Amino acid sequence: MKHKKALLVIDMQKGSFTAATPRFDTDGVVKRINELSAICREQNYPVVYIQHDGTGTGEFEKNTTEWENLDALIVKPTDIRIDKYANDVFYRSKLQKYLGELNVKELFITGCATDFCVESTVQSALTKDYTITVVADAHTTGDRPHLPAEKVIEHYNWVWQNMIPTKGSIKVVAFEELKQQLITESEM
Repeated sequence: MKHKKALLVIDMQKGSFTAATPRFDTDGVVKRINELSAICREQNYPVVYIQHDGTGTGEFEKNTTEWENLDALIVKPTDIRIDKYANDVFYRSKLQKYLGELNVKELFITGCATDFCVESTVQSALTKDYTITVVADAHTTGDRPHLPAEKVIEHYNWVWQNMIPTKGSIKVVAFEELKQQLITESEM
């Protein structure tokens, strides 16, 4: 059986995108995630929406407005929805089980926040030998006390491009380049 690719959309939740926690290029990131999701669905690749479930913590309580995905995200009934409980999406979640059942070996990673949940998930996926493509302009974060968000994103894109992977591999690719690659693959 041929292995599949899957798109991970991490923590694009209303509670992470507030006036108090502005994110870099939110509209652009959402637009690119929506377009990439549509391409993945067309190619029968799973689209996985991951939502932080902070039940019992007072933040991101399941089924609250804060927990919901952004209204601008296009989530289809056929998409997979996974709850996560720590920065690392794989930690005590059903993600790895689903990916295994679907024979997914390659991940496209997008979402929020670059320096927390996206970074933790990239590191964890590497130790599980996935082939990883971080979509360079489809993850976001907020300004940090010592660094503006745009620089945080730039820094992590550089780190990921220069990592030494385990059995899997990692690359950082701009949305337009990945889009063209996927369209070309579908025409073969």
